[in-house]
Amino acid sequence: MKKSLVIVESPAKAKTLNKYLGKDFNVMASIGHVMDLPKSKLGVDIKGGFVPAYETIKGKGKEKVIAEIKKAGKEAETVYLASDPDREGEAIAQHIYEILGGEKAKKKIYRVLFNEITEKAVKEAIAHPSAIDKNKVDAQQARRVLDRLVGYQVSPLLWKKVRYGLSAGRVQSVAVRLICDREREIRKFVPREYWSVIAEFEGFGARLVKKDGEKLEINDEKSAFAILDELKGKKFSVSDVEKKERKRNPLPPFITSKLQQDGVNKLSFSAKKTMMLAQQLYEGVELGAEGPTGLITYMRTDSVRVSAEAQASARAFITEKYGKAYVPSSPNVFKSKKSAQDAHEAIRPASMEYTPERVKPHLSKDQWRLYELIWKRFLASQMTPAVLDQTAVGIEAGRYLFQANGAVVKFPGFTVLYEEEEEEKVEKLPQLKKGDSLKPGAVTPNQHFTQPPPRYTEATLVKELEENGIGRPSTYASIISTIQDREYVSKEKAKLGPTELGFLVTDMLVESFPEILDAAFTARMEEELDEVEDGSMDWRKVMEEFYGPFSQSLEKAQGGMRDIKKEEVPTDLVCPKCGKPMIIKWGRKGNFLACTGYPDCKTTSDFTTDESGKVKPVERVAETTGDMCQACGKPMLVKTGRFGRFLACSDYPNCKTTKPYPTDVVCSKCGKPMIIRLGKKGKFLACSGYPDCKNTSNFTIDESGKVKPVEKIAET
Repeated sequence: MKKSLVIVESPAKAKTLNKYLGKDFNVMASIGHVMDLPKSKLGVDIKGGFVPAYETIKGKGKEKVIAEIKKAGKEAETVYLASDPDREGEAIAQHIYEILGGEKAKKKIYRVLFNEITEKAVKEAIAHPSAIDKNKVDAQQARRVLDRLVGYQVSPLLWKKVRYGLSAGRVQSVAVRLICDREREIRKFVPREYWSVIAEFEGFGARLVKKDGEKLEINDEKSAFAILDELKGKKFSVSDVEKKERKRNPLPPFITSKLQQDGVNKLSFSAKKTMMLAQQLYEGVELGAEGPTGLITYMRTDSVRVSAEAQASARAFITEKYGKAYVPSSPNVFKSKKSAQDAHEAIRPASMEYTPERVKPHLSKDQWRLYELIWKRFLASQMTPAVLDQTAVGIEAGRYLFQANGAVVKFPGFTVLYEEEEEEKVEKLPQLKKGDSLKPGAVTPNQHFTQPPPRYTEATLVKELEENGIGRPSTYASIISTIQDREYVSKEKAKLGPTELGFLVTDMLVESFPEILDAAFTARMEEELDEVEDGSMDWRKVMEEFYGPFSQSLEKAQGGMRDIKKEEVPTDLVCPKCGKPMIIKWGRKGNFLACTGYPDCKTTSDFTTDESGKVKPVERVAETTGDMCQACGKPMLVKTGRFGRFLACSDYPNCKTTKPYPTDVVCSKCGKPMIIRLGKKGKFLACSGYPDCKNTSNFTIDESGKVKPVEKIAET
């Protein structure tokens, strides 16, 4: 009897499915996409109806993978395409279907979907297969073609007019614009002074809120101290005590965006790392003798819906662990936002059987931390509300009214398991009643200043993208990663800020392509892709409506966009070497001073501008490490090139010796120094003992500039 063939995306997922399906099935991994648009050309027939010219992916061992899939497909009687249950997965299924022969293949080819990789879900999916969803394929194809049209036609403009290697993206450029706009708000913000007056009583404090029954604003020190003078000798008494019971309802289980936000806020993970870990938990991790096991449901979702079976399982667990008082009379049901596709359940544990304590020995530290967060959030979502006795006390002193707020937890409800850090902390107040006289220990004025809007973190940027309908849950992590890799945005102390390059490119794109950089326009495009998926709109119509105005803007930009490479701003400075005028030019790292005598004189300098706008050169101080050149014995200087920092001989150009920049990190395997290198996925630490020792590691740089290795996360 011939085996049935099941094709998934990743080896980890294949391993987990193999455990459940047994010897009658051959499970293979496509390792992601098998077909894509060509890298060397646009690959879209615009005049012929925007037809994409897909081709099989070459390199990285893909030819071998595709050949093995074709061979296995010929030998199998039935094929099940089990790529991820989203648009991207549907497109992968379609392309595998095509390389297996499509409609001409003399075999049954099915599409199977499962929201969780458990034995029951997998066998249920195999027992009830379906066909490939053409609408989903069209929606993914429309997104791919849109992104290709923008990327491959706008990016070359930036290469020509700014610098080679830059990129523009339909969604990434909007994200950079949000960060640039926020930075401009911060820079133009003018702080406003205000004061508060706090009366301290035994065990609690009260804030001054009203004067003569009207809301009070104190704008300066003089006004604050005038109030203090007026309060001298005044009697303080309780004018009102208001008590009411308040319920705090649990939050819904995680959707992708909220998981990424909490990954940043609670675990200090990047959005990218959060999604990589979640994918591992979904596809399956080794649980000792139990083998590979999927621990969570599909991690790309915008729905808070939970199956009745999962609700019942959670309620039974809560009853046993916490008691009946923590289980609501009926399951908690949450409403997804209007734009949610609702294709999958919320992110939750695949089974209550695998508690965080049980799986901890088998998970990495970070896998476990994320799993525990998902577990607690889901379980708490099916628990009773917390009940608080909230008290507001008014305290009169002459014409003035102070107010104190406090609360006591009457019943903890879901908070025994899950507490939001941003929940307002309120103090406990003593028993007070109307008419009670109080004696303040001190009445203190405090100066404050209004604060500018904060810079985005990865968490708040994800929230902003989600609220504006920009991108989709599956794209947030890659957007944030890309804009940092392109050096449009830098991250410092977890805050995202635009680089000079980010500002420049954004301003140029806004001027030439205002629609593409408009958040509302981008959100509407996402809605149209959703309409393609639900079958209410043809994907070619989306392309036609987009490309008409875009092509006009593109044509205008060819001649009208600023040419930064050719721009030269004159200054009053003269070259210290040859005496010719210095000009401001744009380079790889931003604006710099350059001699007009180039190429005969290659003098350059950084510069600053004073308050009057006058340009002043900044002397460069050569950084050394104490290393001496092995070739000529002269000191080695720290330089920065396109691959980062490196050491170069100070006698350049007479001696052109260079070597990698050393770090304080030593190899955990052989003890030799680790150096920073640049690979296809960015910078990494590598042992200087290579090729004898091939140890590598990811790394971070702390606030002092010190390099620290970090645990590797296997990308799946």
